[in-house]
Amino acid sequence: MKALILSGGKGSRLYPLTYTNAKQLIPVANKPVLFRVIEAIKEAGIDDMGIVIGSGENGRKVRAAVGDGSQWDVHITYIVQDEPKGLAHAVLIARDYLGDERFVMFLGDNVIEGGISNLIREFKNSDYHAQIVLTPVAEPQHYGVAELNPDGSIKRLVEKPREPRSNLALVGIYMFDPHVHEAVRAIKPSWRGELEITDAIQWLVEQGYRVHPYIHRGWWIDTGKPIDMLAANSKVLEELTPEIRGFVDKDSLVDERVTVEEGAQIINSVVRGPTIIGENTRIINSYIGPFTSIYYNCVIEEAEIERCIVLENSQIKHVPVRIADSLIGRNVLIQRSEFKPRALKFTLGDNSRVGLI
Repeated sequence: MKALILSGGKGSRLYPLTYTNAKQLIPVANKPVLFRVIEAIKEAGIDDMGIVIGSGENGRKVRAAVGDGSQWDVHITYIVQDEPKGLAHAVLIARDYLGDERFVMFLGDNVIEGGISNLIREFKNSDYHAQIVLTPVAEPQHYGVAELNPDGSIKRLVEKPREPRSNLALVGIYMFDPHVHEAVRAIKPSWRGELEITDAIQWLVEQGYRVHPYIHRGWWIDTGKPIDMLAANSKVLEELTPEIRGFVDKDSLVDERVTVEEGAQIINSVVRGPTIIGENTRIINSYIGPFTSIYYNCVIEEAEIERCIVLENSQIKHVPVRIADSLIGRNVLIQRSEFKPRALKFTLGDNSRVGLI
């Protein structure tokens, strides 16, 4: 089997972070989401992967970060999608790469509990023409939705319906055999102007092909919004095996659920897990609360943060109130000013959000 990973799109719901970086490269528990996808596919026994990227700067950043795949001992082929014309369009333009092999298609910004090894194994050992992964969600109108027959087979698939007929959302992990190439050529663009993968799968169902719905009962998160990134970060942190590879001084209190990466320093601070402190990051006279990920080369001094993601090379110093539930980008400086007049001073990118007390 091959794998097709979708890593295009602008990530507009994660602005301003994604003005300067691809959303798939934003880390969850200090590892980019796209890297987690590659590792999950590799763990399932697939080492030939195609990554669909945009033609702009974000696509170039994905290429630079992932390279040829040798860091995971896999082979990567890049497929450029000039415009985000839908998931089925991604399959269409990947035809030469995919050939007539079965493949798994995985959205590059999804995080799923337990990986996909069992899913791949089930599909390999079946006579299914396609397999889709479904999970119950609270607001199905934001997703592709599957309506099932009484016998559990697929009755209908609808993309982002105004009035969903079930709460079963398509997770963003699909398995296909070569019949899908006929399907993506047969469908027309939707009202959104995109070739919807739901329409292609519906075409397979209507043509009598066997499309198996797999109901996933564990957690799954589409990391498309800041609140989703924080939720995914919390879930993944709980799955880490804690390890102290950096330095913790005798005046610090670090609990057993904390990971301290190589070169990191914890000085006169309290760190409560699940939490990860990245390489060469310094925590000084501070409190780091649960469900926090601090990436590499950061400094947290005389500050308190909790349930946050802090990206690389950022500094938080002498902040008199606790920072919580926040996504803090790269090269950010947050500090208390000692100059008068006393005031709040900001340099914020487009679509930033600031909460004050």
